[in-house]
Amino acid sequence: MALIVSNLSVPSSPLLTVNKNLRTRVLVRSLGSGDRVTVSTPESSFVNTKDISYDGGGKHKNDPKGLLEPLWDDGYGTQSLKDYIDIATNMIRSDGGPPRWFCPIACGRPLIDAPLLLYIPGMDGTGAGLVVHEKALGKIFHVQCLHVPALDRTSLDGLIQIVEETVMIEHSLSQKKPIYIIGDSFGGALALAIAARNPTIDLVLILANPATSYERSPLHPIVAFMTTLPDECYVTYPYLTSFLMGDFIKMAMVRMDGTNQSLSLTQVFRNIIQDLPLFSVLTKIIPKDTLVWRLDLLASAAAYANSRLHAVTAQVLVLASGKDNLLPSKNEAQRLSRSLKHCQIRVFEENGHTILMESGVNMLSAIKTTHIYRRSSKHDILNDFLPPSITDFRTTPLDNWWYRLSMGAAMFSTMDDGKIVRGLAGIPDEGPVLLVGNHMLWGCEGFPFVLEFLREKQVVLHALTHPETFAFNVEDEYLMIPYTDVLKLFGAIPVSARNLFKLLSRNSYTLLYPGGAREAFHRKGETCKLFWPEKQEFVRMAVKFGATIVPFGVVGEDDISELMIDYDEMKKNPLLNQMVDKLNQGRTNMRKEMDGEVSKQQLHFPIFLPKLPGRLYYMFGKPITTKGKETMLDDKDYLGELYSQIRCNVKKNIAYLLNKREDDPYRGVVERLMWVRDHGTLDHIPSFEP
Repeated sequence: MALIVSNLSVPSSPLLTVNKNLRTRVLVRSLGSGDRVTVSTPESSFVNTKDISYDGGGKHKNDPKGLLEPLWDDGYGTQSLKDYIDIATNMIRSDGGPPRWFCPIACGRPLIDAPLLLYIPGMDGTGAGLVVHEKALGKIFHVQCLHVPALDRTSLDGLIQIVEETVMIEHSLSQKKPIYIIGDSFGGALALAIAARNPTIDLVLILANPATSYERSPLHPIVAFMTTLPDECYVTYPYLTSFLMGDFIKMAMVRMDGTNQSLSLTQVFRNIIQDLPLFSVLTKIIPKDTLVWRLDLLASAAAYANSRLHAVTAQVLVLASGKDNLLPSKNEAQRLSRSLKHCQIRVFEENGHTILMESGVNMLSAIKTTHIYRRSSKHDILNDFLPPSITDFRTTPLDNWWYRLSMGAAMFSTMDDGKIVRGLAGIPDEGPVLLVGNHMLWGCEGFPFVLEFLREKQVVLHALTHPETFAFNVEDEYLMIPYTDVLKLFGAIPVSARNLFKLLSRNSYTLLYPGGAREAFHRKGETCKLFWPEKQEFVRMAVKFGATIVPFGVVGEDDISELMIDYDEMKKNPLLNQMVDKLNQGRTNMRKEMDGEVSKQQLHFPIFLPKLPGRLYYMFGKPITTKGKETMLDDKDYLGELYSQIRCNVKKNIAYLLNKREDDPYRGVVERLMWVRDHGTLDHIPSFEP
């Protein structure tokens, strides 16, 4: 009786190593009976029962070695195309044997309870295609990459079996944990095939320009040309088709997205020139016979997956390029979103086919903004939240110099002794902290708010946001996705009593606007006016957890925009009225049961004209401590007085700022621009003396 033993964690190069945190698993199958037995080493039975969860103060509990602090270094941009070529070249020196799994050494040690992530490569088969993202993904996943040797001729069924065996073993060991599969081009079609064959296993697919659109691609005449090319001329093939593969400038700019933002245009082109000779290695990675074989595999995998899309129950995220010259990836992403039950798409308009090797595409950020990262069968918006990395912070358009200059956010806080200081020194260093204040038009004050807390306090400020912000129609995706993705990336969550309870119980820093949508979409003449409910909705919960309440006021909306058409005027215009009614159709008014203006929560898009930017001003009042007041939870008089005190302090903060901003010599954007020109920094642009 013959036995097949396949080790699922085999290093294939000195550059690659098995992740020591992975359980060693061996699949033994009898060819005679077909029975399967999973054999595990003693280490494989060890399960660390400690749970790891992020709290709003920026710390993880229980695991001193698995911290993910806000602005953690995700390593994005420290590896690029050159590293891919180096790894691939090293692997093919002693290539041979069957396909195998390996863990890139750059992945390091993941967090406790991290799920498994399997990477299925594209036509190159090296498994090194994640090189740009390895360090970041290695923090939150047990990463295993499939390497298919150049001389290997495993059939499509054989490749499916290899991946399927790994999936089944992992599922048998951790049935409550999802298994992630990243499929790159050809790997995307293979991943869909695996998901279709295993509808009862909890799979999450991330497909990068999946090759399910192969039949509609412009590849076919190129393939015909390649097959007639003499062997001695094949060495020129990568250069002849290089313009189809991807965007060389974006490949060279990967390091610019990462740690080296000072990369000059000259250095970018120098990188391109240095990378061009590396393409000669591609003929060794994919010899002509191998390419012909894999193109046949590609056609078979695409047909196989397309015929079974109806059976896919897995969560799917499609990353598609707008300038893919090999495959119609953008159209394919839209087709898959219509054909699959649970599919989200993100289109990167300026990227080429090699989307995972190019700048402007951060896979970890895409995973976070689509809320597909989880360590159990259900996504928990807080337990599974991953704090923003340094790359998230640096690459957000809201931290660009022009945005910071135009907003000019000047923040002041109040110390315990009542002294007002510039900056956030008056904000407590320990949570739970609840910041309560006024909304401006469109909530334009929120982003500078959250970014400054990250920059100065190194904490995530979770903004409680109207739930309908994240619910939009398909036709509004192009407008809304960039906005909502930034919100989710930096910790915004839907406002609800349950979510506020969770945040305060985790000692988080929480941002709450009692005026809600009524303040954010106010009418003409209502700038800085509060529309708070009479009932103290949040005070009792803050007292229950002993939270420190910081009342704040914000002004400056009138310095950056002028409201032209408000809600009342829209309702008088038949066309605009129809648009408002359509926007609110099927949406929830969270305060419809209340009386007064606060109940008027209809969503709409106020029409305004931008002004030459003035400046936003933030004033954080003296912190109000509720610790030790837990015995007064049922004292309605105390709760009412506390609510009135908070509201009164917010009004005082607004009045203070409206008065003091008149003394600010840098209130205008031109004055700030001159100061930046002379001092070379956007930090600490002067303002009025508090």
